[in-house]
Amino acid sequence: MPPFALLRIAFRALLRNRMRTFLSVLGIVIGVAAVITMVAIGEGSKLSIKEQISSLGANVVIISPNNRTASGVRMEAALVQFLTVSDAYALRKKSKYLVAVSPVINARGQMVAAGGNWPGSITGVWYEYLKILGYELENGVMFEGEENMSKVCVIGKTVADNLFPGSDPVGQTIRYRNIPLKVIGLLKSKGTSGFGQDQDDVILAPFSTVQRRILATTNVQTIYAGAEDEQSTPLAVDEAKEILSEEHKLPYENEAFRIQTQQELLDMVSSTANILTAVLTAIAGISLLVGGIGIMNIMYVSVTERTREIGLRMAIGAKGFDILMQFLIEAVLISLTGGLVGIMFGGLSSFLVKYLANWPVTITFSSIVISFSVCFATGVFFGWYPARKAARLDPIEALRYE
Repeated sequence: MPPFALLRIAFRALLRNRMRTFLSVLGIVIGVAAVITMVAIGEGSKLSIKEQISSLGANVVIISPNNRTASGVRMEAALVQFLTVSDAYALRKKSKYLVAVSPVINARGQMVAAGGNWPGSITGVWYEYLKILGYELENGVMFEGEENMSKVCVIGKTVADNLFPGSDPVGQTIRYRNIPLKVIGLLKSKGTSGFGQDQDDVILAPFSTVQRRILATTNVQTIYAGAEDEQSTPLAVDEAKEILSEEHKLPYENEAFRIQTQQELLDMVSSTANILTAVLTAIAGISLLVGGIGIMNIMYVSVTERTREIGLRMAIGAKGFDILMQFLIEAVLISLTGGLVGIMFGGLSSFLVKYLANWPVTITFSSIVISFSVCFATGVFFGWYPARKAARLDPIEALRYE
């Protein structure tokens, strides 16, 4: 029998039972829409976090003391190596791949100004810190000099809005404990990072001021450095490890310092996001499985109801293959129709999630292609057994069926 004739017969058979067909299609629609929406949410979240991490600088190298071995065992306090300012100088002088270096030290506490008070931290840095993390000045100037001990600071938008609401913070004073710090610059807003950290809630002061005047210590908590570009970052990491090993007279294989890059964070986040997307897709895929089982159930009922029709067709010359293809085409039509409608509803639901819930959503072309392919496979898989049962009916017994 010609394929178009089989298609016409299958289409008419589905129209004879509109409600049954509608319910079968609805199961596939819900499944496909759920899969596309869940994948869109997972991909959108992953892309959003990647963008936020990348905004910190893809070529940033972060060096900190390591108090644990590779197996996770905490090292003895006497064996822990601490970073020093001389390490930062050595990295700047000897490194070929690091273009900017800054030691970092933090002091947390309550900040007080004429406009109010704000809990936060003062970060002691060198002037290259802005270049490393991509901060820019909106107003004022940046302090300079590695041995600068002046009582000045540069603040972010969040600090400015809370300590100096409605006024220009440049030229005003912030008091930390008993130490007054004159605001000489305001940073441009960077927003929230991928980990939910407010990048504008920052107060930067000269490193020596925080280290000596505020904390009265000689230690360096962390060293931030910037590689020439993203491609040279791995080389910069190896170079930094070699320089620090030489400065502290340690073997190259030592675990005294932890050297991290944004790429490591990106890899970790991508791995976690991929697992989340897979879990969400698997949960949504259950709806598609239920829809496929519904197609099989409907096709079984259809074969039973049309037993005499099958017998009559076979009696006038229809072959078993023609009967098989007729019922298989019906199952595929149900599945593909549900797939097309489901794709439209999946796009609509993703749009609603994005603009009503304000979640990051990204609909990928691959998710649409995969969903449509799964729909076709679902129709063939769940329609095959009922169709084969119909094709194997004995024409004589089928004609006698009541």
